[in-house]
Amino acid sequence: MKQRFEYGQTEIDHLTAADPALGAAIRQIGPVEREVIPDVFVSLVDSIVSQLISNKAAEAIWKRLIAHFGELTPETLAAASPEQLRACGTTTKKAEAIVEIARKIVAGELRIDQLQTMSDEEVVTYLMALKGVGRWTAEMVLIFSLARPNVVSWGDVAIRRGVMKLHGLDSLTREQFDELTGLYAPYGTVASLYLWAIAHLPEEQCQFKKEGAS
Repeated sequence: MKQRFEYGQTEIDHLTAADPALGAAIRQIGPVEREVIPDVFVSLVDSIVSQLISNKAAEAIWKRLIAHFGELTPETLAAASPEQLRACGTTTKKAEAIVEIARKIVAGELRIDQLQTMSDEEVVTYLMALKGVGRWTAEMVLIFSLARPNVVSWGDVAIRRGVMKLHGLDSLTREQFDELTGLYAPYGTVASLYLWAIAHLPEEQCQFKKEGAS
């Protein structure tokens, strides 16, 4: 059974009070369900595969990986060659990074089981030391595997687009982003789920009416 990122009325109430525009969007969109992958290795591979490509393309590659390798484990991918992953649609750099990470885990050089006990920033620093892993990839693991509650990724283009649509902005600086999304703490991840949803709404559906407004 698939696991979902869990949130409830406490998070919704906080976000609505912190940002009435987001509250209006939440009411319009309704509940958002996103899958969580408890297996950190699988989540990390998924995030690497998804770098800089569309969700549709990432899903297609993922299906080919599953069809070719079956269960994606460190042992399975450590025994693979980058060429085998490339045949499934990944780039050379991504394939090499995934195989290298798998081999480090099998050799005991990388302990991803320790991530659960680390702070968010410690997880990011630890993962960014790996080949092929940048901040965005590490932050996606924080959200979609470790289910950390307060992650809003500046490096995610869709999240930035969601912020701009939500607030009617034509451009967005890092300072503006941090100021606006800082209001969402300690439930930034739930805000991220809605910002992703907002980013994909047609423009005509992005006129969010705040509660009490005429």
